[in-house]
Amino acid sequence: MKRTFVAAALLAAFSIGPVIAADDPIATRKAIMQNVGAATGAGAGMVKGETEFNAVTAALVLRTMNTAALGFGELFPEGSESGGKTTAAPSIWDDRAGFEMVLAKFQSDTAAGIAAKPADLDAFKAVFGAATANCAACHKDYRVKKE
Repeated sequence: MKRTFVAAALLAAFSIGPVIAADDPIATRKAIMQNVGAATGAGAGMVKGETEFNAVTAALVLRTMNTAALGFGELFPEGSESGGKTTAAPSIWDDRAGFEMVLAKFQSDTAAGIAAKPADLDAFKAVFGAATANCAACHKDYRVKKE
């Protein structure tokens, strides 16, 4: 029962997320990152032992992260460097090749995690750790730190 609740809560968080506005790349990328944050929270809960490991939830976590990584770079067009309380760093536009490399690694690591189909906590920890290392790397170089 608890597993079903965790999976249902995760799905609800993703479906209730902010509406994505196709003509507003800042709002769209923020909404996508909120979903990644919810997925990361669910994955971290399992890794930390706060919630029981669930293979379905683990798969949803990895799929959410991978889906976000696909095409995410397109949400940083010229002219979206400011406004909308964005935390996107100027380095995204100054070092576009580096930014795209970081996104490609995130895509690759999350795809590998999905392909691994982690069936237990130890397997999930390995692929989840690789996926979240990408988050840290991107936030370090391509996100303005919140004050």
